[in-house]
Amino acid sequence: MMINIVDKAKEERIPPVLRLGFRPFFLLASVYAVFTVTVWSWIFSTGASTLLNVPPLWWHAHEMLFGFAIAVVAGFLLTAVQTWTGVKGTSGWKLAIIVMLWVLPRVLFWTDTPLAVIALIDGAFLLVVGWEVGMRVVKTKRWRNLFFIPMLTVALIANFASYATVKGMPPFSSNVLWQAMIWWFMLLISIMGGRVIPFFTAKRFQFEAPKALLWLDVAANLPLVLLAILSFFPLVGSTVTLALLLVAGCAQLIRLYRWGGVKSKSEPLVWSLHLFYLALPLGLFAKAMAISSPWVSHTLIHLLAMGTLAGVILAMIARVTMGHTGRAIYQGPPFAFAFLSLVFATLVRVVGPSIWPEYLSTWIVVAAVGWSLSFVSFAAIFGPMLIKARTDGHPG
Repeated sequence: MMINIVDKAKEERIPPVLRLGFRPFFLLASVYAVFTVTVWSWIFSTGASTLLNVPPLWWHAHEMLFGFAIAVVAGFLLTAVQTWTGVKGTSGWKLAIIVMLWVLPRVLFWTDTPLAVIALIDGAFLLVVGWEVGMRVVKTKRWRNLFFIPMLTVALIANFASYATVKGMPPFSSNVLWQAMIWWFMLLISIMGGRVIPFFTAKRFQFEAPKALLWLDVAANLPLVLLAILSFFPLVGSTVTLALLLVAGCAQLIRLYRWGGVKSKSEPLVWSLHLFYLALPLGLFAKAMAISSPWVSHTLIHLLAMGTLAGVILAMIARVTMGHTGRAIYQGPPFAFAFLSLVFATLVRVVGPSIWPEYLSTWIVVAAVGWSLSFVSFAAIFGPMLIKARTDGHPG
């Protein structure tokens, strides 16, 4: 879809890093991914005190979800909405303000700023992103993409609730909220993955993408919604949870098989999407098997958080960066090692503590090294692309 740029000269006066949302947010998210995991592994393994004005465990979970992951979601949405609607995406000073609304809470956690102030700024970030996306969708009546607004609304409410848990205000713990938000992210990845993974795969390997099956999408996604809701109701029988996990796992596995990933082994930017998405049905099945073991079930959160969420993020931001900076998507620098490093980190973080929990600190540190290699590599290899103008001279 062509974007109507009224004043190309004015557009070129905008610093490249602020010309479209994916640029600052993908770069900042990759750097922050390394910072947060490195700091957390140091805190956990040494017990060192910090300047954080929130509990370190709360900070770790919150910033993985509402810091790192949501920044990528924002960058993706602020970029994709331009393609969906044909309306120029947020750029320049408006984008700079949105970036600052994300940066400020990350910094203020290390000061004595009242938590309510941090929460309000963090909430304003999600509100503005929702407005920038929703306004364009409504203006062009591209209603199919409006579902992001209720999704962002749920995230906004959950974020405010997460701050409240620090003060013990809600009738549930922060751990319950983190689990619910993991399901929220799994739902988001399931919906978007169902759109883009089969499309990317079919386009790259020249075959017809399978048509989505409504019953299969419902079977894959509805249990994720129910699992998120049931996170707040621990007294619900495990039989219900088990059934939801198994139904969703089977449906997700069938969907993934239909997308033709077996044909993608020659292309890292495609097989990585399939491999990391595979962590979703595997995580669902594994949690079903470990339903009677609270420790293993808790540990398996990282199969979804690192394998599915961070993995799909890493694969997507690499591909989007290549495409939206005017480069030939599949002629980029070698990056398969970064994907494999994240696979290694995920396996260490999940398998190690499940079998040998007494070495938890060691597993966390080793996994942090693998994780950091992945995202440092992204920042080093793709960062220069994000801060420079498109190679083809087009805006964005």
